[in-house]
Amino acid sequence: MNTKGIQFNEVVSGAFDEQPHTPDTTEPAKRVLSPQPETPKLHKVLAQSGLGSRLEMEALIGQGRVLVNDQPAHVGQRIQYGDHVKVNGKPLHLRIEPPPPRILAYHKPTGEIVSHDDPQSRPTVFRKLPRLQHGKWQSVGRLDLNTEGLLLFTNSGELANKLMHPRFGLEREYAVRVLGALSNIEKAKLLAGVQLEDGEARFGSLEEGGGEGANHWYRVTIQEGRNREVRRMFEAVGHAVSRLIRIRYGKMLLPRGLKRGDWMELDALDTEQLVRSAGLGRVSAKTTPVRQSAAVKSTSPAGNKARTGGAAGNGFIGGESLSRQRRDIKANAARKKAAPRRAKMGG
Repeated sequence: MNTKGIQFNEVVSGAFDEQPHTPDTTEPAKRVLSPQPETPKLHKVLAQSGLGSRLEMEALIGQGRVLVNDQPAHVGQRIQYGDHVKVNGKPLHLRIEPPPPRILAYHKPTGEIVSHDDPQSRPTVFRKLPRLQHGKWQSVGRLDLNTEGLLLFTNSGELANKLMHPRFGLEREYAVRVLGALSNIEKAKLLAGVQLEDGEARFGSLEEGGGEGANHWYRVTIQEGRNREVRRMFEAVGHAVSRLIRIRYGKMLLPRGLKRGDWMELDALDTEQLVRSAGLGRVSAKTTPVRQSAAVKSTSPAGNKARTGGAAGNGFIGGESLSRQRRDIKANAARKKAAPRRAKMGG
């Protein structure tokens, strides 16, 4: 069975819509994030800064002479990047590494907005996301109310900006259903550039996907994410968009098996590769080396020739992420279950 990410031909054939929807409930099903990296203990950090031994630093904390964020510290307290520490009333500049970026892939259904607050009280994508112990989730770009598909979130503002900024040229791939077939002249215009209210816009590639009746499918790629840009481009050549699905963002594919309204956290392998694609280098010195995902092959030879950097290329991630993580969870559970038996046999 093919376990790659959702492909354009699956959207056109209807296989994409056979995936079940997650019921829309006020309280989403309980899911948890992977554990946060351990933060260092205050007395250890103080000792490493040269103020004295760990025992002396514990005594200093116990005497109330250490403040963290202007509050008295306690013995055993842990601190993190961004905390302000004072010793005997004087600020102490500590070198604590920022937490590594965390990334969620969310399968956005239609009918949800990408906003924390909405005057009309419409459902928002943020209400379904897990809580972060520190910081908040930032969306990597937006999808409008009637657009569905892949939406990324991260706790890193720097990473979000890199992934969104046009100068980094991260491709977005969409499956688009429009009313009426495009003529060759209209296709040429969309590839050469059409004038919108906020400037010229063009598709990097445009591939036909067939259709029935008045509806026709197209696969398009674009390297920026202006408001309703794909819809406005088709409208500029006289065609209304009746359905719009994002199936890829940069190197990240919409994972197969990720239900509408569900999220998954990228593991270390996928996070590392996505961070590298944004030009930020390694996540951390301790991160596992990147394992290249297998190439995702297109069923359309013409599409392979027409596009550059599409899902047929190498190095794409996300397609196998969900199934791989599920296998790892089952394997870990099996190992934990077998450990007591092995210990008993060994005893």
